[in-house]
Amino acid sequence: MRTGRMRVPPLVTGLLLLAAAPPAALPGQAGQISYEAFTLPNGLRVLYSEDHSTPIVSVDVWYNAGSRNERPSRSGFAHLFEHMMFEGSAHVKKGEHFQLISRAGGSENGSTAEDRTNYFETIPSNRLNLALWLEADRMRALAITDENFHNQRETVKEERRLRIDNQPYSAAFIDGMTWPFDSTGCFAYAHTVIGSMDDLNAAQLADVQAFFDTYYAPNNATLVVVGDFRPLELRRLVNQYFSEIPRHPDPAPVTCNAAVSPGTIRREVTDAHANLPAVVRIYRVPPHADPDTPPIELLNVILGQGESSRLNVAIVRRERAALGTQVAMNPFDSRRGPGVLLVLAIANQGLDPSRLDTLLAAQLDSIRTGSVTDEELTKAKNTFRANFIHNRETTLGKAEELHHYDMFHPSLAEINTDLERYLAVTAADVRRAATKYLDPANAVVIIVKPPAAGTAAEKGAQ
Repeated sequence: MRTGRMRVPPLVTGLLLLAAAPPAALPGQAGQISYEAFTLPNGLRVLYSEDHSTPIVSVDVWYNAGSRNERPSRSGFAHLFEHMMFEGSAHVKKGEHFQLISRAGGSENGSTAEDRTNYFETIPSNRLNLALWLEADRMRALAITDENFHNQRETVKEERRLRIDNQPYSAAFIDGMTWPFDSTGCFAYAHTVIGSMDDLNAAQLADVQAFFDTYYAPNNATLVVVGDFRPLELRRLVNQYFSEIPRHPDPAPVTCNAAVSPGTIRREVTDAHANLPAVVRIYRVPPHADPDTPPIELLNVILGQGESSRLNVAIVRRERAALGTQVAMNPFDSRRGPGVLLVLAIANQGLDPSRLDTLLAAQLDSIRTGSVTDEELTKAKNTFRANFIHNRETTLGKAEELHHYDMFHPSLAEINTDLERYLAVTAADVRRAATKYLDPANAVVIIVKPPAAGTAAEKGAQ
């Protein structure tokens, strides 16, 4: 299927190539996003931004439903349901959503993260009505049939086999993101977005219907439209297609009780697909709205983004201890609850992974004890600024930014003022954040080892 579905970070020759967390705004310069908002009586929140630079428009729907909303023994439902949303609705046949958008000259997709699921189309502006109608039809009356359910459940299981179970280091990375959290106090982030095979096998059609009835409602969704349109016409179309969709009872709130620095957790795993050992260090970080987020995101850049990053210079180039390193903060998307900062290194041939872990720990501690240089901080801010300007260059990018600030920030208005916080970060702020969150007692340390040579040979002979 053409939908990208869950955003699993790719693994290329054992190296995780991960993007930084979604960027902030640019005050008084390029990157500003003007917007208006209104809410329908059924609770649907609508944000829109005119952009007449090109004759296209993006329609982007976020549902306040991700893996954090799942319950024990039913993990993977948010992702499974994302697949179901492309299987047809009351007036759209199976597979017709793709065909209609393609024939109109547009593109479409969807993805699932911990805190949200999104669906979007970018089309010529004269077909805005088509994208809105399609989104409204599946919000109102999705085709939840036994055939569609079983077909898409098998598709999700195959996706897990292809993108996680059969990829080197991927299982340790994806599963490892859940290990900082206890499933009793914080099930929301203590299980994977894609779900387990056992839970997928146990899923029933009634469970899927209940998930739709609970979370896929106008009062649990936000519609963002950006591009070449007339506001009065947009309001008319939104009212025509969405206003009669009934409101559902508000979903129960999600809770998560998780402490910083509860003690070091160490695990050793064997990866049948790995040729070289690896080390993954995972640190708990606060929710995105926390004041510590800007220094942590700049720390992420300083440590692991680019050829001149600390880990690449010290461990890959100088020590020649690793094939490559990477650092990522919440690789699927931002979180309203506690998140993770991940540090990965793939060991060079013949190097003991415990030695690699020692080198990683030393570099992380060097910021806690010695801070960062002015040059490092300036470069991190410039990199950050360039990334978020780039993210705002398209209609879809602007739509995603509006959603991001609407969901993860105290105020949507921060979309045009937030960069000031990042530009104001000092070296002392970065050191303070590193001292708190790179504490060894806040780490989950995973040593990934290839299978023993004899075991690998036996497998190859079978």
